[in-house]
Amino acid sequence: MGISMAVAGTWVERWERQQQRYAVDREERFTVITDVVEYITAGRPRPLLLDLGCGPGSLAARLAGRMPDAEVVAADMDPLLLELGRTHHADAARYVDTVIGADGWTDALGLRRPLDGAVSTTALHYLPEPVLLDTYRRLAALLRPGGVLVNGDHFPPGDASCAGITAHVGRCRAERTGGHAHEDWDAWWAAAARDPELADLYAERARRRAALDTTRPDEDLPLERHADLLHRAGFRHVAPVWRFGDSAVLVAVKGD
Repeated sequence: MGISMAVAGTWVERWERQQQRYAVDREERFTVITDVVEYITAGRPRPLLLDLGCGPGSLAARLAGRMPDAEVVAADMDPLLLELGRTHHADAARYVDTVIGADGWTDALGLRRPLDGAVSTTALHYLPEPVLLDTYRRLAALLRPGGVLVNGDHFPPGDASCAGITAHVGRCRAERTGGHAHEDWDAWWAAAARDPELADLYAERARRRAALDTTRPDEDLPLERHADLLHRAGFRHVAPVWRFGDSAVLVAVKGD
């Protein structure tokens, strides 16, 4: 199912543009996440990092670019996006095919030492609350004392009456920064399905999705609820370090 570097480069570039529609100030969010990881790993030789729901390696590549001595493990369940990452960002990470939240998903990571940091962007909000709590607990077990989970995602306000306002602010920001001008999620996948070089990978993706329950929870959890779950999972300190509209970067530090 291998693909050429030229094709991978084209589709990763289109992915980067497409994602700007959904992640407010996406590049700034990546930068903030990397700032946190760089701070928490300062002075540590070859820090070990985990990128959850890595897609085609967008965040992994930025981490590797800023922290060339880091070892990055990038995990996702999508065979097409993983192959794009392995081809286009081959030197950024070791890519792992696993379903985050499924039974035994951490075994597939092949970790031989504690993590210094785990990061994620727009990949954990689809997990039902009980699975999310279990995932947080598993991540806490994988992290060293003082290690961090840094999650950049959509966190609606706890006050539902303000949800429309914060969502509107985020949409306006995306439009001002040009996100509205790019193809959307559905258009990207429809185009990818028509590329002969991606056909086998797309078919495998469809087969896996059909075998999984991909039903989204009715509502995304507010930041405060994530913080509560993280505390219950063993993270001592939890705080947002950046926020705009519904988009935030939430940092959770494991206790000593």
